[in-house]
Amino acid sequence: MECVFCKIIRGEMASKKIAENDTLIVIQDIFPKAPVHYLIIPKKHTQDIQSLPLENLNIATDIFAIAQHLSEKIEGARDFKLHVNSGKNAGQIVMHLHVHFIAGNLTGAL
Repeated sequence: MECVFCKIIRGEMASKKIAENDTLIVIQDIFPKAPVHYLIIPKKHTQDIQSLPLENLNIATDIFAIAQHLSEKIEGARDFKLHVNSGKNAGQIVMHLHVHFIAGNLTGAL
């Protein structure tokens, strides 16, 4: 079975795109846990943090930069959480590295 996030990145599956740049896409989570719940997804497929080559650690900088951008541009997102599940036993469901950007009423969110 092919990766659902790779299909979204290629435009083969619908999603609500929030932002995009050369290395990342940000989409709305289909099962939001808070008023603002987005997924920050690297365009290059990497299964999880453990699989991220050291030479590609700049993706972490890109993720933090887009999180800052979202917090400035999205109403109610000034304060936020970033959440990463890395590996099946940690709760990762889609095996493509991604970060949850969660803001709004954060009580009980992840």
